[in-house]
Amino acid sequence: MTSSVPAFKLRPPAQPPHLLSRPRLLRRLDMVKEPVVVVSAPAGAGKTVLLTEWSRRPAARGQCVWLSLDAHDNTPDRLWAGVLGALRHARPDLPAHLDGGEWRVDTWLEEILPNLVTALGAAGPLTLILDGLESITDADATRTLEDFLIRLPQGFRIVLSTRYIPGSPLPTLRARGLTAELDQRDLAFTPEEARAVLTALLGSAPAPEISGALYEATEGWAAGLCLVGRTLARSANEADTAGYMARGRQAVTEYLATEVLHRLTTEQRRFLLRTSVLDELSVGPCRALAGARAGVLLRELARTVQLLVPVAAEPSAYRHHRALSLLLSDVLEAEASHTVDSLHRSAAQWYSRQGHTTAAVRHWMLGGDESAAVASVLDGWEEAISAGHGAQVSHWLDLLPSRTVAADARLCVVAAMAALSEGAPEAARRWLDVARLRQTGRQTVGEGGTVSDAAAVAQAVACCLKGEVLTADRLGESAVAGTLPLTSWRALAGTARGAALLWTCRYEEAEALLGEATRDAHAAGHGLALVRALGLRSVCALLAGRHELARILSDEALEEVATLGLDRHFVSVPAYLGRAGLLLEEGLVEEAERVLADAEAALAGSPPTEGEPHMRALWHFTRSRLESARFDTDAARTFREAAERAAARCESPGILTDLLGRAGEDAVVAGEDTVVPPAVPRPQDLSLGERRVLRALCGSLTLREIASELYVSHNTVKTQVRAIFRKLDAHDRGEAVARARQCGVL
Repeated sequence: MTSSVPAFKLRPPAQPPHLLSRPRLLRRLDMVKEPVVVVSAPAGAGKTVLLTEWSRRPAARGQCVWLSLDAHDNTPDRLWAGVLGALRHARPDLPAHLDGGEWRVDTWLEEILPNLVTALGAAGPLTLILDGLESITDADATRTLEDFLIRLPQGFRIVLSTRYIPGSPLPTLRARGLTAELDQRDLAFTPEEARAVLTALLGSAPAPEISGALYEATEGWAAGLCLVGRTLARSANEADTAGYMARGRQAVTEYLATEVLHRLTTEQRRFLLRTSVLDELSVGPCRALAGARAGVLLRELARTVQLLVPVAAEPSAYRHHRALSLLLSDVLEAEASHTVDSLHRSAAQWYSRQGHTTAAVRHWMLGGDESAAVASVLDGWEEAISAGHGAQVSHWLDLLPSRTVAADARLCVVAAMAALSEGAPEAARRWLDVARLRQTGRQTVGEGGTVSDAAAVAQAVACCLKGEVLTADRLGESAVAGTLPLTSWRALAGTARGAALLWTCRYEEAEALLGEATRDAHAAGHGLALVRALGLRSVCALLAGRHELARILSDEALEEVATLGLDRHFVSVPAYLGRAGLLLEEGLVEEAERVLADAEAALAGSPPTEGEPHMRALWHFTRSRLESARFDTDAARTFREAAERAAARCESPGILTDLLGRAGEDAVVAGEDTVVPPAVPRPQDLSLGERRVLRALCGSLTLREIASELYVSHNTVKTQVRAIFRKLDAHDRGEAVARARQCGVL
C-alpha cells in the first residue's frame, strides 16, 4: 500500500482573489463538537474556499491536516496511502507498518484499522479534512472509510467535503449524534454577502436592481455570482451592462455543463433534460415524462447533483436550481427542440388526470394546445369557486390569451363568477356584458346550466352584492322559476333571491327560499352557496325573533365555515352576525365582540365600495348594540350613524330602517338614544323549519329519515324536535301533533 502522495494534495489550494470571509460559517465550524463534520453542496458552492480559510484559523492551526481527493484515489490502497500520508504530517510517529505491504480486506480489518485507531487515540486532538469525497465511489474504498468513521478515536475529528450527500454510515452517525452537517442552504450567500462579493469584483457597490437580479438568478450560489460578477467587471460602460449580463449567464451555463451535465450518465442526462419543462419535480409527472425509473433517478440526482432544490411544502418534491434550469432549457432546445411541445402536453395530461388545473393549463398553453387549456378551465372552475378559490380561477384565465377568454361566452361567465366569489360585482357585470355579445346557441357552463341561464343567475348575485335587492329579487325569481336543473346554479339563484326577500322584511318567504337553497347547495356540493344560505337563514331567524332556530343555523353555518376554510371569506359574514346577535341577547358582550371582529375581517375580503351594503349596515348596527350594552353611548352613536349612512346607500333598506327606527324610539339611557333588539315573539310560535319537521312527525319516518328528506343534519332535527315539544308543551311526537292541530298550526 506504500506510495508517495503528491505534495499539492496535502495542502489546501490557494485562495481566490477577492475572497469574502464568511464569519457566520467559520463560527459554526469552530463550535462543532461532533467528531464527523459533513460539508455537502453542489459544485461551485464554496466548500473548499471555506474549509481552506477555516484550516488556517487559530482554532485549527497546528492540529489540522488536509487531503485533496480525486479519481486517482478511488481504490482502497490509494485512498489510505493518501490518508496516512496526510496524517504523518501531524503524527510522524505513526507505526511504519500501517502503509507497508499489499492491501487486503482481512489485513485492513485485522491489522491496519485497529492499529491506526489505537495510534491516533494515543496522541492529542487532530482534524483531518478530506476534500472532494465525491471522487471515492469504489465499493471497497467507501466501505473502509465507513469502517474508520464509526470507530474514530477520542479527540480525532474528520471533515468530509463533498458534492454528493453521503450514504452509509451517515444515517447511523446521525442517530448516534456523532455528526454535524452544512449543506447547500448553509453555504448559499446571503443577499448581504452577495452584495459584498460583487462590490469587491466590480470595485464599487452595484446598483440595487443589478445586485437583486443577480442574487435571484444565482440563488446565492457562489460560483454563479463570481462568474457573472467577473464578466460585469470587464464591462467598459454601463450602456453595455445587459450584454455583459448575458455573457455572464453564458459563463455560468458553460461551468455547469462542464462540472455537472458532462459528468452524468446517459440515463441521468436524459432524465434531467426531459423533466426540465416541469416547475416541480415529483415522481408522478417525472414518470410521465421520463419513464418507469423516474423515481429512482430523482432520488439519485437529488443526492448527487444537489442542484435539485427541495420544495418545502412537499419533502419528496424538488425544483431545478435556476441556473441549472437555464442550462437544461438551452440544451433541450438545441438538441431536441421538436420534443418540447410533446413534453409539455404529456405533463398537462398527467396534471389534468390528477386535478391540478393550474399546472395543466400552463403546460397545455406551453405545448401549443389552447383548446385543451380551455377545456381544463371549464372542467375545473366550478369546484374551485364553490370551495372559495375564485382567485385561483382568475389565475387560470390569466394563463389563457385575453382574446380567447373574451371570445368565449362560457369563459366570460366563468370570469364573472370568479369576480363574484371575490366580492367584485362590477367586474362581474363587465364580463357578463361581454358574454351576452358572444353568446351563440345553447352552450352549457358548469353542471347543466346554459350560458343564458348562468348569466341570469350571475346577474342576480351581482345585484344582490351591490345592494340592488329589488332587481336581485326579480332576476332571482325568474331564474329559479325557469328551467334550471337542481345544481349549484339553482342554489346561487335561490340564495340571491332569499337575501333580497330578507332585506325587504319578507322573513317567511326568505326562510322558505333559503331553505331550498340550502338543500340545493348540499346536493351540488357548493360550499360558498351553502355557507351563505345558512348564514342568511340565521340572520333571518334572529331578526324575526326566532333565537333557537338562529342558534341552530349559525352553528351549522360556522361549522361549514371552519370545514371549508372560509373564515376570512365574505360569505361567512351572515353567520358571524347571526351568532353575534345571539350572544348580545344573552349578554355575552366580550364573545360577541370577538365574533364581530371575525365578521369585520371577512368583510374586508370584498372591496368596501362594492360589497354588500346591507350586510355592512347590519354590522354597524350590531356593533352599536354592543357599545350600548357597555353603556358607551358615544361609540354606540358613532356606529349607529355609520349604520344609517350605509343604510342610506342601500336600495330599499327595509329591515335596517325598521331596526334603526325602533332602536331610537324604544330606549333612552342617560338621555341618549340606545339601540335595542327587536321584540321577542311568543314562545308558542314555531319557525318555518320547525313546522316542516312537525309536518314530517305526522308520518312514520324516523328522525334520521326526516333529516335525510329535509337535507339537514340528524342533530338539527333532534334539536328542532326538542324545541317543538317545549313550545307545544308536549312530551312525545303524537302529543305534539295533536296539540299542533288544536292550535291550528297544522
